[in-house]
Amino acid sequence: MSTATPTTAPHGYSLPLSPSGQSSMITPPPWHFSGEVVMVDYRVDPEAAARFLPPGLTPGADPGAAAAVFARWQWCSLDGAELTDPRRSQFTEFLVLLGCEHDGVALARCPYAWVDSAVPMVRGWVQGMPKQLGEIHQTWPMGVGSAGPRPSAPGRYDGTLSVHGRRVAAAAVSVRERAAEPPFLHTVPLVHTRVFPRWIPEEPPTEQLVSSVVTDVEFGEVWTGDAELTFAADVGDDLASLAPVEVGAGHVFAYAETLHSGKALGGAA
Repeated sequence: MSTATPTTAPHGYSLPLSPSGQSSMITPPPWHFSGEVVMVDYRVDPEAAARFLPPGLTPGADPGAAAAVFARWQWCSLDGAELTDPRRSQFTEFLVLLGCEHDGVALARCPYAWVDSAVPMVRGWVQGMPKQLGEIHQTWPMGVGSAGPRPSAPGRYDGTLSVHGRRVAAAAVSVRERAAEPPFLHTVPLVHTRVFPRWIPEEPPTEQLVSSVVTDVEFGEVWTGDAELTFAADVGDDLASLAPVEVGAGHVFAYAETLHSGKALGGAA
């Protein structure tokens, strides 16, 4: 049996580590994202929203502002290698966003998120996004035929989230006109809490308030109109507290960004 010492220790951006470093589940950033979004602006009980904000964040100028976001994404690392395998480079997502501020700067807090694939879920944990596994579906625009709305035209878009086989959220957006600007909560940085639970008894858990650093943001045409949004009645007290008390406009648009890193924010998490 060989007793030679390996010349390269197992390494990588994430687990699993390997001699070449190529086995990591998560590739290092930057990550490019391009997708289609169905989004509903709505309002929650301001007191309920405030309970989801950690120290360092405040409700800001518009307490109770919220949004539900359905999206289907295609992504790749810097070298674009993932694009050769569509199953690897595509995923769907549902987010709840809450308007908030840090030192007077407008941000969006994501207290709940679901995706349909393990890689974006774990990548979310690296960022501090509270992603879980779910099934997310939304209407696709179609350039031909009648099995869907035409791109850049009036039409209806639906979105659903199911978790463990049970419907959790549903939206319907009937767009009728172009919007002058994108929906506000999709234009501000996201703010998360990176959490690493205690594992070594003598060491404290890690909680760090961070915001996302993105570049190359692009919006396609934003179409807007009337919207409906419902949460299941039995989704649990915490999520149920963020159910709509009022539903605003709905929006449909293409969106792209490059995510580079996180930025630590002052204040305890």
